[in-house]
Amino acid sequence: MIQLIISIIFILSAGGVLFILAKKLPTLNSLPSTGTTGIKKHRIILNAETKIKEVSVYFEKQIFLHKVLSWVKIMTLKIETRVDHLLHGIRRKAQQVDKKIKEKKK
Repeated sequence: MIQLIISIIFILSAGGVLFILAKKLPTLNSLPSTGTTGIKKHRIILNAETKIKEVSVYFEKQIFLHKVLSWVKIMTLKIETRVDHLLHGIRRKAQQVDKKIKEKKK
């Protein structure tokens, strides 16, 4: 019984969709095939669309990822250079301590 009711509702809905589609088909055929309706867009909408396109190109080309990775690389090199200078200073101090110990033994 429930399946019968559900199937009747489905058939009526599908028939309604087909009826509306058949009624609107001439109007749909008269629309231009390019997708434009001939309505001019407002200046604000055009500006927003261009900015969105610029941002999408920014992400398509992975410019943001490139900049982040370049920044990480630069920071890594700076840290590595600082660590290298610190290690040289520690080695010099260790050599000076070794020289002092050798001089005291003599």
